[in-house]
Amino acid sequence: MNANTDSAALPPEATGAPQTLFPSGSRRDRPGALALTIGFGLVAVCLAGLFTSPSAAIGGAWCIAMMLVLLFLSVPVAIALSVPSIIGVYAVSGIPATMNILATAPFSAVSDWTLSVLPMFIFMGMLLTRSGLSTKIYRVADHWFSWLPGGIGIGTTFAGAGLSAVTGSTIGMTYALGRAGIPEMLKAGYDRRMAVGTIMVSGMTGNLIPPSILMVVYAGIASVPVGPALMAGALPGILLAICFAVFIFAIGLIAPRLVGRGIGTTDRTRPTWRDRFTSLVGIWGFAIILVVLFGGMFSGIFTPTEAGAAAALCSVLLCLWEKRHDLPWQKVAESALATVSATSAIFFIMIGATMLTSLLAITGLAPILTGFITSLGLSTVGFLLVLIVLYVIMGMFFDTMSMMLLTIPILLPALETMGVSPLWFGVFVVLLGEFGMITPPVGIIPYIVHSIATDPEVNLGHTVSLRDIFISLLWFLPVAVVFLVLMIAAPGMTEWLPDLIERTSGGMAAG
Repeated sequence: MNANTDSAALPPEATGAPQTLFPSGSRRDRPGALALTIGFGLVAVCLAGLFTSPSAAIGGAWCIAMMLVLLFLSVPVAIALSVPSIIGVYAVSGIPATMNILATAPFSAVSDWTLSVLPMFIFMGMLLTRSGLSTKIYRVADHWFSWLPGGIGIGTTFAGAGLSAVTGSTIGMTYALGRAGIPEMLKAGYDRRMAVGTIMVSGMTGNLIPPSILMVVYAGIASVPVGPALMAGALPGILLAICFAVFIFAIGLIAPRLVGRGIGTTDRTRPTWRDRFTSLVGIWGFAIILVVLFGGMFSGIFTPTEAGAAAALCSVLLCLWEKRHDLPWQKVAESALATVSATSAIFFIMIGATMLTSLLAITGLAPILTGFITSLGLSTVGFLLVLIVLYVIMGMFFDTMSMMLLTIPILLPALETMGVSPLWFGVFVVLLGEFGMITPPVGIIPYIVHSIATDPEVNLGHTVSLRDIFISLLWFLPVAVVFLVLMIAAPGMTEWLPDLIERTSGGMAAG
């Protein structure tokens, strides 16, 4: 995947599969015996409360509690959503309603034609990862930005955004870019905290920039068109990457020693203009794929589904060419098998979400929660600020997919009564999920970066402690917080690009 490692040597989550597929939010540590005993005891309490509850709404609340317990026990997300929902429907409405949900939910959850773009995007990411594109993207970003104050960090930020967008995996990007970027920054004289902090925030924007698997999943859950949902995340994703780049540039001006300036000579040779233009040649195939994907949707030639299929075909041809001397068809076959596995896992999760929605409707819990939220009397801005705190806390324990599936069915009706755009909320919730992935003390990304930085080949003799990791987050996270507040203050940034495409193409089809 990069200059130092091959994808085969990395953990499964580093090879391009979306991190949302792993059990209960891709937490690597599984519960011990005591935690399991307490957890199953709580499940038993929830079951007892469900079957003895005086009303359907209270029964639904017990089911939600059971889901949370199962997620904390690292039960796969699809099972944690579907099993309590099925039991809850049975307890409230009996066997006929349960059989109806079992018969209809699997089909209705995944039969929407617009979701056919999902395997195309996943397949494209798998192929581009196995073709070795990640190394070339990093090299281009590094060559073109390294002359600026903090330039290597700026290049790493843009490379991370591109890589996580292509692979659909923030965790996979972190593994690949961390092993390539940390030693390069340390070699150039960067402070160790700047080096690891840059890596951790580089992937935050990738799941907003198309092709975004999470935005496609959100479109399916919230019943919004896939095309506008994809485009809604593009501008905020790019702007956030620019904000991090500007922050690093400012650090380079204010405290140049943190980014290797004013220290003297380093082992790093500055790229020439010839090197910069030569590096662009290596990503010619990626440029073609972007033209096919975005140009097709912008011009109205392709629907999002057709654009995804065309881009996946281009990715197959690119992988065959790039690996023409290294078992090219085997790489394609591996990508296809991984795509089937990843797509199936996402569809099972969406089936669980559909069952959860049915439970909320049957128990009457959804309108009760909506009424409770609106009765708080909070302004729209005030409520969204509360949501930031809520999602950050949830992000310490769940991944983005889990938070979306648990909260969207409950919050979306209330947010619509407040005039919040579903497109805007999709971008907001995906970004908050990524924010939670790096939030101490339980966010998974800091621990991944720490494990990478303990490798002598990566740290180059520097000691990078977990304390250094957390200090670096204190430098970078305020940028993300300010951007979230900016999103609330200027919600139009999410709908500007979909509206532009709608005007220029004469209407963008949903699928």
